Amino acid sequence: MEAPRMNPVLEPLSWMLGTWLSDPPGAGTFPTLQPFQYLEEVHISHVGQPMLNFSFNAFHPDTHKPMHRECGFIRLEPDTNKVAFVSAQNTGIVEVEEGEVNGQELCIASHSIARTSFAKEPHVEQVSPGGTARHPCFASILEITRKFRLNSEGKLEQTVSMATTTQPMTQHLHVTYKKVTP
Repeated sequence: MEAPRMNPVLEPLSWMLGTWLSDPPGAGTFPTLQPFQYLEEVHISHVGQPMLNFSFNAFHPDTHKPMHRECGFIRLEPDTNKVAFVSAQNTGIVEVEEGEVNGQELCIASHSIARTSFAKEPHVEQVSPGGTARHPCFASILEITRKFRLNSEGKLEQTVSMATTTQPMTQHLHVTYKKVTP
């Protein structure tokens, strides 16, 4: 079966396509958390429709146990540089982020955030050598921003910042990925 042609609407985002692995491990921090590291595998693909499909799968760097997961779509408004990033996470959070792509940089910010009715306040799992400990990351997310960029070495970088009801906008995650498949 022949691979589908990429929809021409997606050309401004084509630099994101492929399978990417964190190299080195990603780094996470937040005022209510101990700093942590994680491994992440990212798949960004298309099926010929005017959107990219993505999945982000994070793993503990020592045990390789699954951590954070999210999947969704990246849509580009035709004939503009306006982008929508729609994400569902294993924590029960669903986000819509919107922003712009300029060259090989995508900057987006939360437009709406929702969670399942039976989910507890969002938490971040941090696994330590002594076992698993749950740390409340925040009371309630107010805003999330993400920046993706392709650096001069051909590596994809992602920076995630967030603000909560108890913390101002603060960088939460930074990770650099190397491309392993086109």
